[in-house]
Amino acid sequence: MRGSAIDPTSAPGGRRTRRTAGGIAAAALLLPLLGAAPSPSATGSATGGLQRAFASAAAAYHVPQSVLLAVSYLQSRWDTHAGAPSVTGGYGPMHLTDARTALTAVPHHGEGTEDARGDSARSALHPEPRVPDASALPARLETLPTAAGLTGIPAARLRTDPAANVAGGAALLAAAQQKLGRPLSSDPADWYGAVARFSGAADTATAAAYANDVYDVLRTGAQRTTDDGQVVALAARPGLAADTAQLKRAGLAPAAEDGTECPAAVSCTWVPAPYEEFGDDYGNHDLGDRPASQSIKYIVIHDTEGAWDGVLDLIKDPTYVSWNYTIRSTDGLIAQHVKAKDVAWHAGNWYVNAKSIGIEHEGFLAAPDAWYTEAMYRSSARLVRYLAARYGIPLDRQHILGHDNVPGPTAATVPGMHTDPGPYWDWRHYFELLDHPFGRAGRAKGGLVTILPDYARNQPVYTGCATAGEPCAAHGSSEVRLYSDHDENSALIKDIGLGTAPTTGVNDVSSRVSTGQQYAVADRWGGWTAIWYLGQKAWFRNPGGRPTAVAAAGRVITPKAGLTSIPVYGRAYPERAAYPADVPAQAVSPLPYTIPAGQRYVVGDELPGEYYYAVTFTADSHRVVTGEDLYYQIQYGHRVAYVRAADVDVRPSA
Repeated sequence: MRGSAIDPTSAPGGRRTRRTAGGIAAAALLLPLLGAAPSPSATGSATGGLQRAFASAAAAYHVPQSVLLAVSYLQSRWDTHAGAPSVTGGYGPMHLTDARTALTAVPHHGEGTEDARGDSARSALHPEPRVPDASALPARLETLPTAAGLTGIPAARLRTDPAANVAGGAALLAAAQQKLGRPLSSDPADWYGAVARFSGAADTATAAAYANDVYDVLRTGAQRTTDDGQVVALAARPGLAADTAQLKRAGLAPAAEDGTECPAAVSCTWVPAPYEEFGDDYGNHDLGDRPASQSIKYIVIHDTEGAWDGVLDLIKDPTYVSWNYTIRSTDGLIAQHVKAKDVAWHAGNWYVNAKSIGIEHEGFLAAPDAWYTEAMYRSSARLVRYLAARYGIPLDRQHILGHDNVPGPTAATVPGMHTDPGPYWDWRHYFELLDHPFGRAGRAKGGLVTILPDYARNQPVYTGCATAGEPCAAHGSSEVRLYSDHDENSALIKDIGLGTAPTTGVNDVSSRVSTGQQYAVADRWGGWTAIWYLGQKAWFRNPGGRPTAVAAAGRVITPKAGLTSIPVYGRAYPERAAYPADVPAQAVSPLPYTIPAGQRYVVGDELPGEYYYAVTFTADSHRVVTGEDLYYQIQYGHRVAYVRAADVDVRPSA
């Protein structure tokens, strides 16, 4: 499995070593609560309707139903995850934590081979996460047992019965309200302090960011179909104003002033990646002067393939690699590690490293029910909006990349490129939170399509989530499968760069397109659409009644007249003549792909050839080399790629 996002070879010469990432995060969902809560007259049942379960629990524990719904939405978007625990040991719609039980459900890591600075590559094994001794876990992790004590409902039922889980969450909220000395009011505005405490945050900034998100949900409302097919709705309260002064009485530590580069609407802490020498080497990032020295073009979305504490241990290791930010699953807390001016080693492609900011999200690619929480999605979206505005990064899938969209810099590195955040990351929802939702953006004959399946209903079969070759549990997905003909019995599209036959493996991106990506239309047949993809015509189901793509228009490249094909590159490096005498010229080496005459690919950006030379600890020898050659970034396959402007013509897609 190649899903692990943290890249031990994204450093100079690919010479970093891998350490074990910690297991269940030590982050807590809820501080221990004292005091009693009323016993429910009935908890309802899983088959009684989740909406009714919220109403029953709200009435039994005297918690406003809207508050209960909004908290649950932020925890899980009302999904049940079939009783599976999250990465931090949370269960059910209320994400009640029972880390000791969840220890047995920690997923496996995979392995990957990646390029460091574009000079060499090596393999690295991503081992089992380090699982802590259950006896050493902080008591505040265990909110589900606390809920069991408050309600009298057995812990096993709280883990598996959604209605019981909701009742447990209501009891915890009521207990938090009582501990703050507040009445069990019917006014949602009176519950701000209890909601902040429910976050489990230890400081006021994190608790306030969480509570503000809950109240944002209350004001805007929400409605969705859950993962078990139930429709749940929360009516909007646009004029609701919370009593935020309650936070002062919540007994939380003040937020630290640490100079992080984060928007005011999130909780952010500084956990620096060390810039240190050791022996003849150094780590774990490079000093830079971005954007003055070179522009920042990309934000790369990763998942950690490890839990919070272990991941933060890794970032503090100078012999390991680095990334700019990590986001915690439970409450959306952001830790910044590397300043934006500096270059983190995270993407497995030195060109992309030098032009990007990397954001890790606590979670596991192959364990969709160890879910990416709404709190994490919202915190991440706020951070990305802030960074995009600050550095002029377009909010589209050509510039907001998954790690799985980063190209191999050389032919040898293509098979080992990483595949996170994977098919279960909800790109459609994420871009809605970015205030840049995907939609129809052109006439039917505009020549392009934007991939846009219905996440919940789109459930292609993947294999290998738990056992090699075995089907993964049915789950919504952002990705659509590609075939060699307009027939699901035809062969899957092959990626020649991988050197293996395509599969339905959860980490095999050879024959998949992802939400928000754009491609040139090559053909149509009934309810099928063909696109140009990896130098081939690739088909996907796109029925009119339930489309998986919508019309778009824009610019495309095609090989210049007279050329039978053109090369494709994994990095946009300058021509040899651009390098000064004290900087070794880098090879402009094509990938094992071509674009045949007549094919068209969507243009994402126009870029000068550029190389950031930084191979020493002291920054006085660092150089940014910019050439005369221009490149176009294109959507070539599942990953982006680059073509030389001299090789192509640029045309309107229509």
